[in-house]
Amino acid sequence: MRDPYEVLGVPRSANAAAIKSAYRKLAKKHHPDSNKDDPKAAERFSEINSANEIIGDEDKRKQFDRGEIDADGKPRFQGFPGGGGPRGRAGAGPGGFESYSFRSGGGPGQGGGAFEDILNSMFGGGVRGARPGAGGGQFEFDTGGVGLDLDVNVAMSVSLEEAVKGGEKRVRLPTGKELNVKIPAGVTEGQQIRLRGQGESAHGHPPGDLLITISIAPHPFFKVEGADLRIDLPVTLYEAVLGGKVRVPTLGNAVELSVPKNTSSGRTFRLKGKGLPKTGGTGDLFVTIRIMLPDGNDAELEALMEKWRDQHPYNPRSGLG
Repeated sequence: MRDPYEVLGVPRSANAAAIKSAYRKLAKKHHPDSNKDDPKAAERFSEINSANEIIGDEDKRKQFDRGEIDADGKPRFQGFPGGGGPRGRAGAGPGGFESYSFRSGGGPGQGGGAFEDILNSMFGGGVRGARPGAGGGQFEFDTGGVGLDLDVNVAMSVSLEEAVKGGEKRVRLPTGKELNVKIPAGVTEGQQIRLRGQGESAHGHPPGDLLITISIAPHPFFKVEGADLRIDLPVTLYEAVLGGKVRVPTLGNAVELSVPKNTSSGRTFRLKGKGLPKTGGTGDLFVTIRIMLPDGNDAELEALMEKWRDQHPYNPRSGLG
């Protein structure tokens, strides 16, 4: 991956707020749901998320700035440990790595064990030692503990309805390959779906996995707050004054809400159990009334309001000082 600072378009001196702001703007701009005709949108969106995972996290950002991890969050090689002494000579090599020279003799005092000692310290005892008759200069390595990261990470945006009910969606991999992915019911923001064996492959290694990070796309009228949902419900002036039953959409079937007489705009009603599934139950739906006047000028309504103003004046802002 490219340098995460470059991906998010921020300088290395940027503070956390600037990085967060840049990430949000880019994520919104390149979200796959907003760029359905662009086959590379998902790849850019995934790159933006990966960059934010590095420099949007305080600890990982420090590790990256110190050169301890790369742009993918993987540890960088820091050179051989130790150095100097009678068994080896260390010096700065190309790229800042340490370089060592060794005497290849196998007898006592000739440094025959120096290379093995260093490699053992690097690979956790994974060096088997010199082959018999090999002159003390050739070693076999036990590669069982040294693996390749063949996992592939991609982002997938799902609708709120898909997150609640589940379904099937097609995902495009960076290689161009496409797969149908089953979305489990009740998936949450940031959750990962793992498809084993669908990652990259390399000779002599088992294939990696495909890791799909879920994001839930904004809904046209529901706002998610944990397991609860909120909605602004438009009502007419006469419904607010006279009261009545109004239909309220939910993630299932619409329900009827009884609006009491003289309901003010901003009043909120709670519909229990009409939110999102959660451990041990279901969240609630909070409905906030918004009084909407008819479009355009209405001379009859204006005349009625003028008469009402003159005969029944009141000030709802009197308590504001």
